[in-house]
Amino acid sequence: MTDFPQNYGLLLDLFDIALAAVIIYRLSLLVKGALAVRILLALASLLLCSMFSRLAGLQTLRLISNSILSSSCIVLVIIFQTDIRRAFATLNRVRHGKQRETGEADSIIEELATAAETLASKRIGALIVIERGMSVDSFIAVGTDIDAKVTSELISSIFLPYSPIHDGAVIIQKGKLTRAGCFLPLTQNPEISKALGTRHRAALGLTELVDAVVIVVSEETGAISVVLGGRKTNDLESSTLRKVLKRLIEARWLS
Repeated sequence: MTDFPQNYGLLLDLFDIALAAVIIYRLSLLVKGALAVRILLALASLLLCSMFSRLAGLQTLRLISNSILSSSCIVLVIIFQTDIRRAFATLNRVRHGKQRETGEADSIIEELATAAETLASKRIGALIVIERGMSVDSFIAVGTDIDAKVTSELISSIFLPYSPIHDGAVIIQKGKLTRAGCFLPLTQNPEISKALGTRHRAALGLTELVDAVVIVVSEETGAISVVLGGRKTNDLESSTLRKVLKRLIEARWLS
């Protein structure tokens, strides 16, 4: 009978370690998929574990949960880094040069829409990136410098199948066509359908990281899509495309 307290302490330690292992395993399953909501639920669960372990005297579980919670601020910054970056870019956007006239912005939007419609009618795939309040330079790779006026003819010729840079994306910055043949980061969102083409995945991937509008023309269907903030608007008609581009681009350029 004198060994009972010692055996009880041993059993409590074993239960403590086993419970900590089970909780860590379940949290790893919960976090799988890297969704912010699931990770926040995991942090909330850890907080409850910390409170429970303190009351129950489970030292191992308390140590593990407290260690993770102490780094929760860093974890949250990592989770929401895209949103934080986008918010700072919006608040601290630098205005370069004089403001564009409304007529100039309308002209560029018309050229972009015309190019997209021309390519769509011929079932030629295209990827057109329009920079807004945040530079896309650090998120694109390769590419050929052009620095030309935005015209539907130039954009259409770049994406013709025999063009050496037709597979990449065209970049529009400050009302100029600055680069072509650029590779964009593909989305890592596990909820995106694997059946989605590379162009659409690249458009989603870039807009998840930076404040930009991307026009995508599907080579398979000829459908025109507009992507912003990791969200895609599909099958846009001519009039709708112009309205969407005007709403998403003109106001930001003129600000």
